[in-house]
Amino acid sequence: MSQAKIYYTLTDEAPMLATHSFLPIVKAFTHSAEIEIQVPDISLAGRILANFPEYLNDDQKVPDALAQLGELATKPEANIIKLPNISASVPQLEEAIAELKSKGYNLPNYPAEPKNEEEKAINQKYSKVLGSAVNPVLREGNSDRRAPKSVKDYAKANPHRMGVWSADSKTAVAHMENGDFYGTENSTTIEKDGKFRIVFYGTDGSEKVLKDYAPLKAGEIIDSSVMNMNALKSFVQTAIAEAKEKNVLLSAHLKATMMKISDPIIFGAVVETYFKDVFEKYKDLFKDLDINPNFGLATLYEKIAGTPKEAEIKADIEKAIENGPRIAMVNSDQGITNFHVSSDVIVDASMAALVRGGGKMWNKEGKEEDTVCIIPDRTYAGFYEAVVDDMKKNGAIDPRTFGSVPNVGLMAQKAEEYGSHDKTFQVSAEGTVKVENENGETLLQQKVEKDDIFRMCQVKDAPIQDWVKLAVNRAKLSDTPAIFWLDKGRAHDSQIIKKVEKYLKDYDLTGLDIKIMDVKDATLETLKRAREGKDTISVSGNVLRDYLTDMFPILELGTSAKMLSIVPLMNGGGLFETGAGGSAPKHIEQFIHEGYLRWDSLGEFLALQASLEHLAQTQNNPKAKVLSDALDTANAKFLATDKSPARKVGGIDNRGSHFYLALYWAEALANQTTDAEIAEKFKPIAKAMQDNEEKINSELIGAQGKPQDIGGYYKPDSDKTYAAMRPSATLDTIINGI
Repeated sequence: MSQAKIYYTLTDEAPMLATHSFLPIVKAFTHSAEIEIQVPDISLAGRILANFPEYLNDDQKVPDALAQLGELATKPEANIIKLPNISASVPQLEEAIAELKSKGYNLPNYPAEPKNEEEKAINQKYSKVLGSAVNPVLREGNSDRRAPKSVKDYAKANPHRMGVWSADSKTAVAHMENGDFYGTENSTTIEKDGKFRIVFYGTDGSEKVLKDYAPLKAGEIIDSSVMNMNALKSFVQTAIAEAKEKNVLLSAHLKATMMKISDPIIFGAVVETYFKDVFEKYKDLFKDLDINPNFGLATLYEKIAGTPKEAEIKADIEKAIENGPRIAMVNSDQGITNFHVSSDVIVDASMAALVRGGGKMWNKEGKEEDTVCIIPDRTYAGFYEAVVDDMKKNGAIDPRTFGSVPNVGLMAQKAEEYGSHDKTFQVSAEGTVKVENENGETLLQQKVEKDDIFRMCQVKDAPIQDWVKLAVNRAKLSDTPAIFWLDKGRAHDSQIIKKVEKYLKDYDLTGLDIKIMDVKDATLETLKRAREGKDTISVSGNVLRDYLTDMFPILELGTSAKMLSIVPLMNGGGLFETGAGGSAPKHIEQFIHEGYLRWDSLGEFLALQASLEHLAQTQNNPKAKVLSDALDTANAKFLATDKSPARKVGGIDNRGSHFYLALYWAEALANQTTDAEIAEKFKPIAKAMQDNEEKINSELIGAQGKPQDIGGYYKPDSDKTYAAMRPSATLDTIINGI
């Protein structure tokens, strides 16, 4: 039997900490099935270092693990477990660079606005690291996300807390009615192979190639759209007035980490419009200080610190907040508003938390209030609007009886990557942006004004075919209705609908319930069925997949971290994702301050079980099947005995939950009768853990309650992190002895 490999990614923040505790257990257990665990570093720091070898000493250079994994994802033997990583905003990138420099890595600073060719080259290298840099590289398949039965059963028996929704809630979603991406979108399907480029033609006769020639394949869908800056700012003023009139909070909800070009600019427009008087009054000073509203209030405060006008500017900001509607808070205790940092207002996490909390957000006194939610673009605002309307009408959902909403998501080969790609631009003058083929013919075009955001998107044909196949298979296997969430009023979706209708004809759909519905109708139908305890598969495009797979799991389970996320790769491999990382920064901060890690690794346990099962099937490894089946048993017992991390110091934390998973896995391996050799090997291991349960627990809990030094946030010291995450000498001895 050849050595099988699982690639278990090293990422950032709380999942990175958890890996330092869980990985030694995984390596020890899988060794019995001749499985090698490789640990490619795709953390933000790792990605930065991989892109700048020419600045580093030989002993500091690291391989480009992400590029290597991307290549592996196209091969049948790929078996990758992908934990949440930082989708870096500019402030996070700058913090990571500063930390690496303090550790002796001689990296260049990030030039946000490059002044010369050298700075342009550096900026382009760093742009590969910004935003959702990892997912498009690894996702060579479409997504299959669902709550495993054991997780769903546990959630029903142990319902999480839901806030109360009242019919007279003043919470509302505010979106644009014109000039947004939805309203300006046009789309076409390519008839023959060729090339395209994107060119700006100014009304003054100027011409600029925004993107040089790139390949186009027959059958691909391309689209273009524009966010009009004047329409956006006018809309924000209306939303401000609405929140003020209702006397509720104002909040912005965007995806600035993934839509790394468009959404930070939209966020900046919200900040600049709210603080219009401040930006106008200090226009010249802000220009001298290089203050960009896209980076939010946090960077503004940093840049005015120590200047003669600091106190005056801060007073004017406070006055604007007093006069305007109150701003929702990200952290009331620390005074961090929803306008401080664009990466704090991630729409999929923030809106799901708001819905679970009864439509409330926090004010500066730390009390809950209704809010007007700014989600400018109608493409997805309609989903959130429909959810809010349903909650007002029907009240909060009951997790004890609520159905499940698995998702089949179109994302293979960078499908629908809005904003995290090289086809989004802010234009600097009035004119027309054209998408042209190699013969100079116009495929798509958009009229633009100064500061408008233009974006183009591609979806290849093979991923759409694979997506339809996956949806039909899931509907068949689970005997569950499936709804394609596609809006016929949207140019891009109308092209997709034609393909879906065509490819559905390739299958025998007898007895299956498969529909195509507009986003709002699909939302209401899915919620209606879920309230009746019925399951519905949502089949959606990539961005909507992101939003659905936070909203519904958070309503169903209280968290999206407990979802099983499988990406069957198109060439036969498997990518196993471990849930969302929205809470990861909070958890690492708590660990550093008080030695307590609340991160729940259930997503990792579920992904590992699916990964081992896939490996058993594709590489004919019966021992991997034994490990997988035993881990399935252990996961069920882990949930039944409620060994997930508790809320506070003194309870079981992430490290304690790993001990119990290891104990239950060892017991299941010792008790199984399929492989006598493995059973014999794990009997003494299980007994040693059982006999030492009390001692191990006291060692793990004894390590809590004090600050931890892990030697860095973005690039921690490995030895210090292992020491912090493996504080039980008794457990270490047992694991190291396997």
